[in-house]
Amino acid sequence: MAGKLNGKVAIITGASAGIGKASALALAAEGATIILTARRAERLEQLVNDIEKLGARAAIVVGDAREETTAVEAVKIALEFGGHIDILLNNAGMGIYKNLVDTNADEYDTMMDTNMRSGFLFTRHVVPQMIKQSSGTVLMLSSMAGVYGFAGEAVYCATKFAQVGFAQALDRELRPHGIKVGAICPGGVKTEFAIGTGRTEEGVAQSGMLEPEDVAGAVLLACTQSAGSRIIEIQMRTMAEAL
Repeated sequence: MAGKLNGKVAIITGASAGIGKASALALAAEGATIILTARRAERLEQLVNDIEKLGARAAIVVGDAREETTAVEAVKIALEFGGHIDILLNNAGMGIYKNLVDTNADEYDTMMDTNMRSGFLFTRHVVPQMIKQSSGTVLMLSSMAGVYGFAGEAVYCATKFAQVGFAQALDRELRPHGIKVGAICPGGVKTEFAIGTGRTEEGVAQSGMLEPEDVAGAVLLACTQSAGSRIIEIQMRTMAEAL
């Protein structure tokens, strides 16, 4: 198949649903080989079938993105499967929407580890390969909650601001090695995200939030920039947002 990402190999965390799944399909449609990581094996297996129907290749690594062993295995499989790593999308994430006084330390750890530790681990293990290649794109799937704060989401916002700061620092650190680093910051998206921990299925369904495919389009844009350009940050909001 002919596409903008022919010959490229991408690792996507949190790939079993939502933005991760949509991004995997968008990159695969442009010819990329995708290494899919998440905890739900059945969903990943179905996604592999969907990707193969597009004429692309995919492999899965079942595991928790918060665990270093998952990142190490994903890099190993990517190199065995494609020989190099061109794209890393740190998409794994979760949110618990509560006022500060109602948020306990375990919930803080869960959000920070899922949203930030996972991105640190995967980036830490992917970047040495990209340095060897003198090329690569690393993206953090952050949020508009990483651009400005929202009441009732202080800890969640802290994790998302951390992702943006991480990306900004690495942009400067890794650009001399030919590596592009950026952050994608969407507003609310119609996914399973935070269902039962601040959102409801009914509320999401009736909202005018972005679709996962909208965000996947931004991910694809950041991954297909010309060699001499890079996207540092994309901020996204729904057209249905109140004026």
